[in-house]
Amino acid sequence: MTINVTIFNEFLHERKIEAVREIYPDGIHMALAAALGQTDDINVQTATLQQPEHGLTEAVLAQTDVLLWWGHMAHDQVADEIVDRVQERVLKGMGLIVLHSGHFSKIFKRLMGTSCGIIWREAGEKERLWVVDPTHPIAQGIDRFIEIPQVEMYGEFFDIPEPDELIFISWFEGGEVFRSGATWRRGQGRVFYFRPGHETYPIYYQKDVLQVLRNAVYWAAFRGNTAVTGILNAPNMKEPLEEIK
Repeated sequence: MTINVTIFNEFLHERKIEAVREIYPDGIHMALAAALGQTDDINVQTATLQQPEHGLTEAVLAQTDVLLWWGHMAHDQVADEIVDRVQERVLKGMGLIVLHSGHFSKIFKRLMGTSCGIIWREAGEKERLWVVDPTHPIAQGIDRFIEIPQVEMYGEFFDIPEPDELIFISWFEGGEVFRSGATWRRGQGRVFYFRPGHETYPIYYQKDVLQVLRNAVYWAAFRGNTAVTGILNAPNMKEPLEEIK
């Protein structure tokens, strides 16, 4: 089975900030696409904020099994119409992987129903991303922790609903901790939030970080009962299956 993946990226930092462009000359989305596209059963395409409909047209989303979302400085520029469209696809079974500062994106806040607020600090400190659920498929092939030399710190309290599954917890050199890898189910879709990935550090070239994302793609792809229809629209079942006496 081939999994069709779409990677959305604002593609603003890379064009506006030289230090970011040096790390990701073709954009974060292209770096992720190059890594995930090395797997034979993952087919990757990309979308950016500047494209018509942000590249997330009805046709594109209809053919997307898993959508990766990276955004930071332009959350407010994402059209509500597109957010509605992505939400509908998630409820109908499309997987969604939200990366780093995407915690504050319109689509993630919509699906979580909370502010998704955090505390943060950019000081280039070390992070240890601890695996707290080694039995989970997203943690496959990852040792006790992932060490990232330089990151932007995210700290608690992270205003999210209780995760269905908590897979990773981060510890930072400055002392904070953070729930960095968590899953939820929304409708028929699966959602995974993964914290690493600040644009000024080469985190998306790190082998074990990419392994987590690859695992997450496999996990998020819909494998449910496609025969079940008509539930999400709350239909009025006027005709009962059995005669009512």
